[in-house]
Amino acid sequence: MNEHFDFIVVGSGAGSMCAALKLRAAGKSVLVLEKTDLIGGTTATSGGVMWIPNNRYMQTEGIHDSREDAITYLEHAVGDSDDTPGARRTRREAYVDQAPEMLEFLIGQGCQFRRVPEWPDYYQVPGYSESGRTVVSELFDLKKLDKEWQAKLRPGFIPIPAYLEEAMQLGNMKRSKAAKKAFFRMIGRTLWSKLRGKNLVTAGHALQGQLLHAAVQAGAEVRVNRSVNTFILDNGRVVGIVASSNGQAVEIGASLGVLINAGGFARNQAMLVEYSPGARSDWTNANPGDTGEVLQEAMRIGAAVAQMDERVGSPCTLPPGDAALKPAMQGDLCKPHSMLIDQSGKRFMRETVSYMAQSKAILEHNKNTPAIPSYLILDSQYLNKFMLAGSMPGKKKPKEWFESNFLLTGDTLEALAQACGIDPTALKSSVERFNGFVDKGIDEDFGRGSEVYDRWLGDRLSETHPSLGRIEQGPFYALRIYPGDLGTYGGLLTDEHARVLRDDGQAIDGLYATGTSTASVMGRITPGAGGSIGPSITWAYVAAKHAAAQA
Repeated sequence: MNEHFDFIVVGSGAGSMCAALKLRAAGKSVLVLEKTDLIGGTTATSGGVMWIPNNRYMQTEGIHDSREDAITYLEHAVGDSDDTPGARRTRREAYVDQAPEMLEFLIGQGCQFRRVPEWPDYYQVPGYSESGRTVVSELFDLKKLDKEWQAKLRPGFIPIPAYLEEAMQLGNMKRSKAAKKAFFRMIGRTLWSKLRGKNLVTAGHALQGQLLHAAVQAGAEVRVNRSVNTFILDNGRVVGIVASSNGQAVEIGASLGVLINAGGFARNQAMLVEYSPGARSDWTNANPGDTGEVLQEAMRIGAAVAQMDERVGSPCTLPPGDAALKPAMQGDLCKPHSMLIDQSGKRFMRETVSYMAQSKAILEHNKNTPAIPSYLILDSQYLNKFMLAGSMPGKKKPKEWFESNFLLTGDTLEALAQACGIDPTALKSSVERFNGFVDKGIDEDFGRGSEVYDRWLGDRLSETHPSLGRIEQGPFYALRIYPGDLGTYGGLLTDEHARVLRDDGQAIDGLYATGTSTASVMGRITPGAGGSIGPSITWAYVAAKHAAAQA
């Protein structure tokens, strides 16, 4: 071996620094290897939300939750199925127990968190929390990191130090005094931090920033531009890895084990064709390193995989140009005065569901009726009230949107249908049917607006219905919607200790996995905001705790 550490973490996404902190707290040496030139994975560019049941912030604010309620909720929302072995009951219960413990450990390491005041669970079933079980990072001052580490941290998607609930109100500034106050708070906070020599960041950028800071301060070794090609075995036990840097291979030993946290395969089209037919790598917002070769290496040494056809779906649209992040369209699909149709002109789903369910519905419908892309149909009321594909409310949109036919338009529904290549009669009929439901206040086809989460996603300033609004004022508009994702959701099968399993159910000694490198404990759904990041950090904590106990 060229080098030796007690523990090695492959990848730097959500969980990697938590594992490093847990091992350092036990006095063990830790090496974190990142394949790309930036640390933080997809988590850094996300909202950085963690779904943590029964957490201290709920208790402090007097919001009821319990172990029993959380287990009941997952039992009904996730359920038991032979084709989701990553979500078996023993693992779900372990997650409910370990997630709050993980959070307390990180707080004890100096990390600061808070809860979003209101973010309902996604499924209104027994055990459901209307207030939500979300936990996010406090704002973080990047200048706590040395300049070297600041440059190595993957940037986030919100350029100002806004709390998530503030950022969600930006589109309502012309309609809401509360939104205006939130905007001025953000501006004031930005100026205040700059005057004091700080650089405050939010969301996933803040989460990964403070975890990186804590891990480096604790003495963890973190390296970028290091790809892992091979696991080194000794009598069936993983005892190290072979890493490449600048074309040179280096053997590094790991006496306590190796944790895989290298993401999934959302950017590997060949693997998508094999495991998730219909999905495309050019629809993903996963980080550039999400290419699957570490999973393939684990499979080579006998690791079992499961749930490989699942993705953390997130509908997107594809504006002209090649933006690093494609506009996520979940919220856009849920606003009044709009509906989603397939290429025959028919509405086919309840739009006001989770991002994962939205994307899955498009893919499933496309198996029988062309629906990729689908079309978000909206009228001028929508354009004047709501943000669209990241743009502020109002009819003034980028010139290239119209020149490239990214945003399609028509003075009448018939003209819009022709612009989209859709049968005008079918579109007009679908809109008339939808408007009839709006007038009744009940979506008799799909139940849009029937649950708390639907209404939370809609227009909370509406005096009539937060989810339903007539499509009637021209000009009319359409936007192509694709079943994008934030990453894959299947992978290595692990047990309640985060150990990677073989097909026979036996653990591969010395090999652990977490995050989207694994078959999710949430099966084929996400139970609430943070349904992938929460488990990623929790199972990394569990893996590190188990490895330290074996010393």
